[in-house]
Amino acid sequence: MRVLFAGTPSVAVPSLDALVAAGFDVVAVLTRPDAPVGRKRILTPSPVAARAAELGIDIIHASRVDAAVTERIAEARPDVAAIVAYGGLVPRAALDVPQHGWINLHFSLLPAWRGAAPVQRAVIAGDDVTGAVTFQLEEGLDTGPVIGTLTEAVGPEDTSGALLERLSHSGAVLLAQTLSAVESGAASPRPQQGDVTLAPKLTIDDGRIDWSEPALSVGRRARGVTPEPGAWTTLDGQRLKLEPVRLRPDVTDIQPGQVALAGKGVLVGTGSHAVELTKVQPAGKKMMAAADWARGQASLESVVFQ
Repeated sequence: MRVLFAGTPSVAVPSLDALVAAGFDVVAVLTRPDAPVGRKRILTPSPVAARAAELGIDIIHASRVDAAVTERIAEARPDVAAIVAYGGLVPRAALDVPQHGWINLHFSLLPAWRGAAPVQRAVIAGDDVTGAVTFQLEEGLDTGPVIGTLTEAVGPEDTSGALLERLSHSGAVLLAQTLSAVESGAASPRPQQGDVTLAPKLTIDDGRIDWSEPALSVGRRARGVTPEPGAWTTLDGQRLKLEPVRLRPDVTDIQPGQVALAGKGVLVGTGSHAVELTKVQPAGKKMMAAADWARGQASLESVVFQ
């Protein structure tokens, strides 16, 4: 079966590899254009583009699927299109090109967490279980009928990055199995059922820690925004980036935002009990152990995060 693969970030690469390994004829890859990376803003291919080049697959670079891109997709004559975190909408004209439509691998248990940041939102919300589905892509936002499903437990220390890494590999297997079912005629899409929740793209503001919230919520937010956009707070008007924190339910006498030492640990008060900082990154400096940062403060008693 001839497959067009659409994807951009590193989490989509395992799916591309899985389809190639399963023997599908990946006739072209659709991915977003090269983007500036790093302080020197060097134009760099997307992870999917880089992998496609290694595999010798034709690449269609496009930030949006317009008429010209739709024509190039049609020229590749795909029987089906597989899409994993491409980063753009697919209009009706392009959806109609492959005989078997477009199959989307999405990292949530739809209809929960429709949108661009399903794993991050699931961690922030404190979900115990998440997963991935394959579904028939429609013009609506993640509204199509589901074909395949897998579940994944969310561990108490899981960051969104760690969880997404696991799902990218298990989801790749699911996607290959789904395309095999589509090819054989065994796929049976079923309408989504359950409560709808939305997962809009995270912004920098989503990473700001509100120390008046309970410690559990603080910990979930810090893990949910790691590695991107990252957790942060402010001190003396300057942004201080934070790695995920540890819960310290044994300490309940520190005011929200107040920083204190407890043995070798650097603690911060919240709306319930304290949390322990792991690593921090002051403005203009590298990430460092919280204890090293604390030693550089004149007096921790005067340090209050905002």
